[in-house]
Amino acid sequence: MERRVGTISRGIRCPIIREGDNLIDITVDSVLAAAESEGFSLRDRDVIALTESIVARAQGNYATVQDIADDVKAKLGGETIGVIFPILSRNRFAINLKGIAMGAKKVVLMLSYPSDEVGNALLTYDQLDEAGINPYSDVLTLEKYRELFGENKHEFTGVDYVDYYANIIKDAGAEVEIIFANQAKTILDYTDCIINCDIHTRVRTKRILLANGAKVVCGLDDILNSPVNGSGFNEKYGLLGSNKSTEDKIKLFPQECKDLVVAIQESILEKTGKHVEVMVYGDGAFKDPQGKIWELADPVVSPAFTDGLQGTPNELKLKYLADNDFANLSGAELKEAISNSIKSKQDNLVGNMASQGTTPRQLTDLIGSLCDLTSGSGDKGTPIILIQGYFDNFTTD
Repeated sequence: MERRVGTISRGIRCPIIREGDNLIDITVDSVLAAAESEGFSLRDRDVIALTESIVARAQGNYATVQDIADDVKAKLGGETIGVIFPILSRNRFAINLKGIAMGAKKVVLMLSYPSDEVGNALLTYDQLDEAGINPYSDVLTLEKYRELFGENKHEFTGVDYVDYYANIIKDAGAEVEIIFANQAKTILDYTDCIINCDIHTRVRTKRILLANGAKVVCGLDDILNSPVNGSGFNEKYGLLGSNKSTEDKIKLFPQECKDLVVAIQESILEKTGKHVEVMVYGDGAFKDPQGKIWELADPVVSPAFTDGLQGTPNELKLKYLADNDFANLSGAELKEAISNSIKSKQDNLVGNMASQGTTPRQLTDLIGSLCDLTSGSGDKGTPIILIQGYFDNFTTD
C-alpha cells in the first residue's frame, strides 16, 4: 500500500531525570514503551533525540555562582571587569552575571543595541532613526540612553533588562557602570580586563580586543572550562549553553556525550534490529517573526550525534520539477516522471537548479530545531523525541 504520511515527530514521555540516572536504559525503554502503547514500530533511520538538559542533569554537570566568582577572580584579577555583549535573558545569563559580579569590584556592562546577539530587543531601529542615533558608531551612557529612550520593557517578558542587570550587579556587591555600544574595542576606554559574552561571534570579538591592547580577554567559554571547587564544567564551552537551576546554581551544557548517543543506537539495534540515528539537542536555530528572536542561545544545536546525521539534505525541489522540467505533464505521468528524477538524482546536488530553495543547513540543525519545537521548554514532559520518516522522499513506500 502506498504510504500516505511523511515525517512524524513524537514527544516521548520519560521519568524525571536525576543525577546518576542511566540515560541509555531510560531512553531505550521509554521509546519502546511508547511504540507499544501507541501501536507503531521503529524503522531504520528513525531519529531519537534527547534534550541537552536531561543529559547534563544525568551527568550532574552543575556549578554555583560562587564557583563562577572564584574562576572570574582568578582569571581576571577581581578589580574592574568589562562585561560585553551579553544576551538579555533571566534564564541564560542573569545568574552568570551574578557570579561574575561577585568576582569583581566593578563591572562595566556594555550592552549591544538595538538588540542582543539573538534578537532580544532593547530598542527598535525606528526609535534609533527618530533619535538620530547611529548604532554602528555611537556610544551611549546610561544617562543618555534614558534621556532618549526612557524605560524599555521586553515585549514578551515585561522586563527592563538594563535596570534588571544593574540591580543584579549591585546586589552582588559590585559597582556598576552601563554603556551601550556595538564596537568591541569601545570597552577598552574603561578597562583592559574583559569577559566577552557573545556566543556565535565570540572568536572575532576576542581577536579584536586582543589586537587593540586588552590585557585579559575571556569568553564565557573560558569560564568554568575546568572544575572549580569540585564543580561541574564544560571543557569546550564553559558557561556557554548554561541555564539557571536555582537562584545560586547553574546547569552547564553537557560534557562530552558521543558515547551516550552511540550506546543508545547500539541498544536499539540489539533490541529491535533497527539502525536508528541518535542525537542530543539544545536550542533550535530559527527566528520568531514577531519578537525577532533567533532562538539559538546555545553554542551549537547538537553537541553530540551519531555519524549518520552528518552533512546536509540532498533534495530536489518538487515544485521546480513540476513547473519546469515536467510542466506539460499531469496526473500519473507527472508522478512517474518526478519519481524517476528523485530515484536517479546525484549524490551531490550543489549547484543544480532543481535543488534551489531546499534548505542548505546541517541535518543536525534542521532536526534539532524540529525537536526543540516538539518538546518545547515548559511542562510538556517529553525530553525525548522520536522522528520517523525524515529521510524519506516522494518515492518511499
